[in-house]
Amino acid sequence: MMNLANTLNFARNLNFERSVNASKLISGFYISKLKRESATPALPYSISIEPTTACNLRCPQCISGKRDFTRPTGMINENLFQKIIDQTQHHLLYLNFYFQGEPFLHPQFTDMVKYASAKKIYTSTSTNAHFLNDENAKKTIQSGLNRLIISIDGATDETYKKYRIGGDLEKVKMGIANLSKWKKQLKASNPHVVLQFIVFKHNENEVDDFIKFAKQSGANDYVLKSAQIYDFENADDLLPVNAKYKRYSNKNKIEAVENNRCWKMWHSCVITWDGKVVPCCFDKDANHAMGDLNQQSFTEIWTGSRYQKFRNQLFKSRKEIAMCANCSEGAKVWVG
Repeated sequence: MMNLANTLNFARNLNFERSVNASKLISGFYISKLKRESATPALPYSISIEPTTACNLRCPQCISGKRDFTRPTGMINENLFQKIIDQTQHHLLYLNFYFQGEPFLHPQFTDMVKYASAKKIYTSTSTNAHFLNDENAKKTIQSGLNRLIISIDGATDETYKKYRIGGDLEKVKMGIANLSKWKKQLKASNPHVVLQFIVFKHNENEVDDFIKFAKQSGANDYVLKSAQIYDFENADDLLPVNAKYKRYSNKNKIEAVENNRCWKMWHSCVITWDGKVVPCCFDKDANHAMGDLNQQSFTEIWTGSRYQKFRNQLFKSRKEIAMCANCSEGAKVWVG
């Protein structure tokens, strides 16, 4: 969620071409919903690109952390990245540099952000903040990155490490301090820094301490987020006790509205490090790849028969698509 200043920052990237495309996109979704059949008269205004699948941590409910991919792993080629931006820049408003992995492990990460920012595209990413040393913090400010989410799931190092296995809370705090220092020195308003706290059983007693730290840290906002679970057999030690912080009504039923439609299929998509286009961030292993940008253009994939067939399937029954069963659309999020 954005504050007023950040929303205005986002709005500055609007131009006539992008505005017309967005209007067509929204109307196309509602026409599709009424007809129960996919109509895609416009291209998405939001995409996520995966810089890398690599990660320095071993979070137990994360496919990157468990090193449990069935798809190839690696880092996006900078030429492929630029090709994607060049093909999508005229309709693209929002670019999220994240899918799986730790973005700052990519050696050209801030260069890629700078390339997208030069095209007047609002940029965002999510990080565990272990690589925000003084130099990288300065490069991040200079890249033009608009929004930076930092995961910090504990107010003490002991609690933090229970989920962020291999992590160091003091290093995270230092990264936050480095960002704050360089924003002041460079007189920069960006990135809008958001501290994110995923609420688990082992850290729910530290929520107040986290909020106190967030308000004193120099960050712009904080978010409390309900935990997403993939391995329900081992979920008892993770799911919070307080119902306020639960995403699930029981161990395997998500608390979300079940509608046979999905707005994400019209306004956004995810691109893996090797150029596969997948419907959304729940397709962790790219089981529903709609096409390959190494062989096809973005428009060909987005308007192609395979994508249309998938959108139409959502109108019939989302429950028949495995990844939609654990979808957090409508999941609980609390914003500071």
